[in-house]
Amino acid sequence: MTTLGIIGSGNIGTVLAKLAVAAGYDVVLANSRGPESLREKAAELGVRAGTATEAAEAGDIVVATIPLGRYAEIPVEPLAGKVVIDTMNYYPSRDGRIEELDTEKTDTAELLQRHLPESHTVKAFNNIAAVNLLNLARPSGAADRSALPISGNDAAARKTAAELLDKLGWDAVDVGPLSESWRQETETGVYVDPYISEGGSMEQIMGGYDDPGKTASVEVIEKAIATAHRPPVKDRQF
Repeated sequence: MTTLGIIGSGNIGTVLAKLAVAAGYDVVLANSRGPESLREKAAELGVRAGTATEAAEAGDIVVATIPLGRYAEIPVEPLAGKVVIDTMNYYPSRDGRIEELDTEKTDTAELLQRHLPESHTVKAFNNIAAVNLLNLARPSGAADRSALPISGNDAAARKTAAELLDKLGWDAVDVGPLSESWRQETETGVYVDPYISEGGSMEQIMGGYDDPGKTASVEVIEKAIATAHRPPVKDRQF
């Protein structure tokens, strides 16, 4: 059985754990407060609770889904040689200003890759609300299956990530290397909006609305990636 380590137990981490268990993965879930704080959630999800290091050590694939401003807390040595899925986005109001990102010298995934020099970082699951990630998951071959973008420097790692997406209910659109990962980040056309149901909004979702979502096919996401535009990061206020 493949083990998925998940570092971060927020909305995205919790949904990924739920989808992974349903797909037959063994899951180790971690947060910054320690395994004891996850006892109830772990029992509910059917996963094992652990520390970040334990999740990193146990995972054949590991998901990093914590606030970007704390990326340096992700353990380095246990992740050497592993595929690390990066779901993190840059929100200055939460993360503080990060000069390298504000000046667009690098992107969020490249920042993590530099922190994990022996790992294979793949950007994924960062452009969708957790409720849509859960509600739009479909079996392989379903006519209304949606797609998510992935990017990474290692082709084999991108293939591994695409296989994970497939098992969790999603098609993958390969964006290419991490230098192109900005195309799937905040404020681009592929961020959040393609998946929200007609008449719905991110504000409603943040208020607890259980949005059923709308199908965003491979073709829809490919077009959004190809035409992506991002306003200057230094002007971001949220």
